[in-house]
Amino acid sequence: MEPTHVRLTIPDSVDPALLMGPTDSLLRRIEDSFEAMVAVRGNVVSVTGSAEDVDDVTSVFSRLIRLVESGSQPTASDVDLIVDQVRHGAPRMDPLADDIILTFRGRAIRPKTAGQRRYVDCIRHNTITFGIGPAGTGKTYLAMAMAVAALKRREVGRIVLARPVVEAGESLGYLPGTLQEKLDPYVRPLYDALFDMTDMEKGNALIEQGVIEIAPLAFMRGRTFNDAFVILDEAQNTTPEQMKMFLTRLGFSSKFVVTGDASQRDLPGANGLESARRILEGVDDIAFVDLDRNDIVRHTLVARIVDAYAADAERRKGRAGDE
Repeated sequence: MEPTHVRLTIPDSVDPALLMGPTDSLLRRIEDSFEAMVAVRGNVVSVTGSAEDVDDVTSVFSRLIRLVESGSQPTASDVDLIVDQVRHGAPRMDPLADDIILTFRGRAIRPKTAGQRRYVDCIRHNTITFGIGPAGTGKTYLAMAMAVAALKRREVGRIVLARPVVEAGESLGYLPGTLQEKLDPYVRPLYDALFDMTDMEKGNALIEQGVIEIAPLAFMRGRTFNDAFVILDEAQNTTPEQMKMFLTRLGFSSKFVVTGDASQRDLPGANGLESARRILEGVDDIAFVDLDRNDIVRHTLVARIVDAYAADAERRKGRAGDE
């Protein structure tokens, strides 16, 4: 079979050096990912190989070009993510969307996949948004970015971050330290996301002032949140009663985001996340967004781990059905 040959012209607005990376490191990374030969002469990229590989390499370069045009400088992680998305048929997303926020280090936070874009748009346009998907899809991180951006724009007066406290075989009462010290490990991921967007000193000052509150879900009972951006993380570990309690805390001029991963449930019995979907899906101003392995933006191995566990679950289900 004759090899396919394609020539891709790099726009004048794009610096080829950014596209190829330091000492052509990104170019070599792309070549190592596909069975195709890539040659670069000036602003022309020539790709030769099987029709499928040539199409994939061309798609990778097209997405990288759009990334550079948006003002970003691609990294090895960006290339790995794009290669993984192309291989699994994830839809192309225009990266020229407005940044959600700039971190205190000056790094732009923006959705990196079509699913993440849909998630961010739903948060913008709905009062309550459920983000459901596996680890690494940016559910909590993007919700936090949206919350910090809303606070900076004075769209809300405070941010409230909640997590259910689920004990894994140990009783909190027997752990050493004060109540806050006992609860810190459960809410630490929320602190990590927050401090990635604001410097630690400013973040701690906002927490001390009560502008940002991080607390277990149990502390939400009996309260009403007005003028607030409220995030409930790890919602798969809520009961239907806890979920109803949380959702009915909604006050005026507030926005709620609920995140969860149904495959990582630590609590036996009825699932508050599943019951909320069954009862509330279709209700106006409430959105449910499903993220999948194509939206995973951590190390590409995370996507393969998710795939392996999903395949194992299907095998177990099949064996159970045969018995």
